[in-house]
Amino acid sequence: MSFGDPNNPYGQQQGQGQQPGYGYPQQAPQGVPPQQGYGYPAAPPISPYGGGGYPGVAMEMPGGVKAARVMLWILGAFNLLGGIAAIAISFAVDSELEKSGASSADAEAFADLGQGILIGAGIVSLLFAVFGMVLAAKFKSGGNGVRIGAIVWAAFAVLFSLFSLPLGIVSLALGILVIVFVAKSDGSAWFNRNKQQY
Repeated sequence: MSFGDPNNPYGQQQGQGQQPGYGYPQQAPQGVPPQQGYGYPAAPPISPYGGGGYPGVAMEMPGGVKAARVMLWILGAFNLLGGIAAIAISFAVDSELEKSGASSADAEAFADLGQGILIGAGIVSLLFAVFGMVLAAKFKSGGNGVRIGAIVWAAFAVLFSLFSLPLGIVSLALGILVIVFVAKSDGSAWFNRNKQQY
């Protein structure tokens, strides 16, 4: 009975007289990763936007998240301009009332109240704009808190835009798109990438 050429690794293996280490090992030695197919080690899991699952390799920001970041900058600029305009209008209305000679106490009280409301709305708009721009600046390095902050900020932008329709239609559309792009699965993967690497 012949078992074939003893030097042929593809032939039948000899049971008793087999040399140690001859042919393919059944188990990998300690410290060697398990082999999968053709002797190559198993590849790490691939993350959705670059990085390959290797710790320390930077992911590329998804297109939807980039678009949401740009929209946050635009909405922040709109709110900044709106806040400056509201404060400027408040002073313009006050100077017009002084020129018109409205001297009754009720007219002056109403003018002061209107000016105060416009200045207050302008300051709130300026603060809202700054907060949105800070969120947009943190998109590159921020975590899940930045994602949640962007969603809440955009929700308030949508709410305020509803009160200023039809002029606020652009802000309304941009706010909705920010919420959609940041809430998608690739947005979630981008903002949670630091947790996945460690």
